[in-house]
Amino acid sequence: MKANSILNRILAELATVRNVSLATMNLENGAVLEAEAFEAGNEVFVVSGEDRVAAPVGEHLLEDGRILVIVEEGVIAEIKDAPAAEEVVEVEVPTELADMEVVEEAPAVVAIIEKVLEEIAMMREEMKGMREEMGSYAKKEEMKAMKAELSAAPAAKAIKHNPETKQVQKMSSNRPEKTIDRVLARMNK
Repeated sequence: MKANSILNRILAELATVRNVSLATMNLENGAVLEAEAFEAGNEVFVVSGEDRVAAPVGEHLLEDGRILVIVEEGVIAEIKDAPAAEEVVEVEVPTELADMEVVEEAPAVVAIIEKVLEEIAMMREEMKGMREEMGSYAKKEEMKAMKAELSAAPAAKAIKHNPETKQVQKMSSNRPEKTIDRVLARMNK
C-alpha cells in the first residue's frame, strides 16, 4: 500500500471515531490501566506517559485487591473478586522468560506514528475552529449576504451575435469586360 492510501484510511477511521470517556484503574505495582469500562470483553491498555500499550496476557492484581484476568492480549476476560486472606497466589516465572531480551521498536516507525498523531491533533483543532466559525451568527449572516449578492449578479456577459460580412469573390480573367459582366456585377452589390 502506498503511504497516501494508508494515511487516508487512518483519517477515515478517525472521522468515525466517537468521543469515549475512558475509565482508569491502578495495578498493585502502580501501573495505570485504561479501558472504556472494566467489564469482560472490553479492551484494556497500560498507560505510560502518552503511550498506550495493550495489556499483556495473565492475571494482574488491582490496587483494590481484585484480579484482572486477560486471556487474549488487550482484552479483559474477567475480573475476579479479591482472594480470601488465607489464599495465597504464587506465580513462578520460568527462567526462559527472565533471560529474554527486550526488543526496541524501530525509531523510524515510532517517528512516523508520532508525526501522524501530531497531524491528526492539528486537523482536529482546525476542524474545531472551522465548526465554531461556521456556527457563529455573524458568519451565517455574512454567508446569506454573499449568496444574495452572487444571485443578483449575472452569470456571465451576454454574447452578441456578430455575423461575418459576406465577401464577394470576383473572378478574374484575361478577357475584356463585356456589358453583361457589368450588369451582373451591379446586381450582386
